[in-house]
Amino acid sequence: MEERNELYPIFLKVNQLNILVVGGGNVGHEKLHFLFKSSPNAKVEVVAKWFLKETEELAKLHGAKLTKGRYKRKYLKKRHVVIAATNDAKLNKRVYKDAKKRFLLANIADTPELCDFYMGGIVNKGHVKIAISTNGKSPTTAKRLRQFFEEVIPENVNEMVENLNEYRKSIKGDFEAKVEQMNSITESLIYKKEKND
Repeated sequence: MEERNELYPIFLKVNQLNILVVGGGNVGHEKLHFLFKSSPNAKVEVVAKWFLKETEELAKLHGAKLTKGRYKRKYLKKRHVVIAATNDAKLNKRVYKDAKKRFLLANIADTPELCDFYMGGIVNKGHVKIAISTNGKSPTTAKRLRQFFEEVIPENVNEMVENLNEYRKSIKGDFEAKVEQMNSITESLIYKKEKND
């Protein structure tokens, strides 16, 4: 039987969650950068003994809190998500174990077996967001797929989403009737696009 990706994609409202990043070096910066690229208002605190200058600038730009010092368990209080991104594998594993005791979602950089979730490739066009995962097998493929979708999704997709949202509000009837009508409309949009291609 063919191996399959069993990850369940969800879109977290990280502006309403408390995220802790442990690590102020290159990997921590990369995680922070992609988090803010997708969600500029994410609520984040970064704990590290030192920070890259770029990390300090990024944190200032997005209002993230930087805490200089060693990681301690107390930093996990009132958190929802934890990302460990230090160059110390032992410390990263400790962060993971501490997070699991508190039932927190954890991502331990470059250690798939210690991840509850992956931070995949993301395509963002207004209200439309597509997350891409290769199950941790090929980040390069995820990157190429992201570039492909960024090219093929039209720039006016946001306008279409807004218009359909307004139309959906005006439809009368129960949930099932609304779904049927919206499916009918969006199906014709796709059919028209295929016909024009």
